[in-house]
Amino acid sequence: MEVLASSATASSCPHFVISNLYKNPNSASMAATSQVLQWKYASVRIVEARAKVPLMCLKITSLKRPITYVRYSKLEKKLRLKKYAGSLHKVISSQKIGRHAFVRFVVGLMVVMSVSVSVSESPSWALTEENLLFLEAWRMIDRAYVDKSFNGQSWFRYRENALRNEPMNTREETYMAIKKMLATLEDPFTRFLEPEKLKSLRSGTQGALTGIGLSIGYPTKFDGSPAGLVVISASPGGPANRAGILSGDVILAIDDTSTETMGIYDAAERLQGSEGSSVKLTVRSGPEIKHLDLMREKVSLNPVTSRLCAVPASGEGSLRIGYIKLTSFNQNASGAVKEAINTLRSNNVNAFVLDLRDNSGGLFPEGIEIAKIWLDKGVIVYICDSRGVRDIYDTDGSKAVASSEPLAVLVNKGTASASEILAGALKDNKRAVLFGEPTFGKGKIQSVFELSDGSGLVVTVARYETPAHTDIDKVGVVPDHSLPTSFPKDEEAFCNCLQDPASACNKFELFAR
Repeated sequence: MEVLASSATASSCPHFVISNLYKNPNSASMAATSQVLQWKYASVRIVEARAKVPLMCLKITSLKRPITYVRYSKLEKKLRLKKYAGSLHKVISSQKIGRHAFVRFVVGLMVVMSVSVSVSESPSWALTEENLLFLEAWRMIDRAYVDKSFNGQSWFRYRENALRNEPMNTREETYMAIKKMLATLEDPFTRFLEPEKLKSLRSGTQGALTGIGLSIGYPTKFDGSPAGLVVISASPGGPANRAGILSGDVILAIDDTSTETMGIYDAAERLQGSEGSSVKLTVRSGPEIKHLDLMREKVSLNPVTSRLCAVPASGEGSLRIGYIKLTSFNQNASGAVKEAINTLRSNNVNAFVLDLRDNSGGLFPEGIEIAKIWLDKGVIVYICDSRGVRDIYDTDGSKAVASSEPLAVLVNKGTASASEILAGALKDNKRAVLFGEPTFGKGKIQSVFELSDGSGLVVTVARYETPAHTDIDKVGVVPDHSLPTSFPKDEEAFCNCLQDPASACNKFELFAR
């Protein structure tokens, strides 16, 4: 507990206030308005009686300089505490510090008290509600961010400078200060979300979004073409997919605004909107430039479609292949995959094809759960930080559903994030053979944190390595075999392709273990 003594009048007779603040004034809790019990004009004897212990106040005179937050911190280091219950000890010597004074008391055992002789000015270390929100965001980054060098800067010094220099008088100014802080990390995946954007993000992981059905990212390599944002995938049946937008296409402009310097989350916000509204896109697809006018609609994110493909074979019977296309890792994904496997199993399938092409990822835990469905044992992924491996996700086979049938996995450059974790786990554990092209190469993991006002932070908390300790960031998972660009991308075309002996589908050993 701190006891603050201040001069309320011109009288030399002090009055005392007892506050419930007990933490260092540097801490955020000092920002709260103290709940104070005033003992006006009480004599020292009365105060001693109420505090149940003797007190001693050393009055400081000849004050010349006003005290500041910095000088208070320096003064605090000069204080000496004595642990003698029931007795009084002088703990600070006189110091010329302007028209303010701070005095340290000893009350009983290790009770720290400060004395001030100012009433007209509030302490410079008092924090506002907006400051507290900024500090809340700062602490989340401090505790969770993967790079503990914080992009080569002193994270504590940044906090102090921001509190002194950044305007935080309104909620909008505080949000801007938080965004400015995150920008110093130079990490496009760590970002701030206003309350409505946080709700939108959560709705996306729960099953539906209103937009045009695009997943976008930054280009992983530059070939001299006009800069823009690359299409990772287009949701099957969505407006973008129907308009012919493909993985690898580049969005050059959204509503006539160039994407050359636009962030992916700014772009995502522009692409989303109310159902029935329209958005104009300028898209480069190979050498062709397309100008498209698309109408936003509610895009269903049903993550799984499946089909039984019966392929005539020489001799008795036929090859029965269970085709499963997984388009996203929302909260329904692992359950939907299990359901698809069980349905196909009831039709006596001989093998499975898991299609992860154009799957831009989603919830990390769902990626882990789906890996456990296919694996009888083994490491799924290593979680790493700047000091190395910090966690291991593995499986003992207790959740395995389909760990024995031959499995082929299809990937492309639209396979990203959680999809890459799953593909890497199945490849390195030799559970499946991968076909296609190198994946997108997003080897970092983000977590979502909600702030006290309903806004949120998406923070890069770790990077990951595959079971073979491969860091795929900006490289991707390299498949075992390539596929022709004409290889079918939906379940019906795939089944028809398998049934044609002369097609591309029958030129590959899809189920070689």
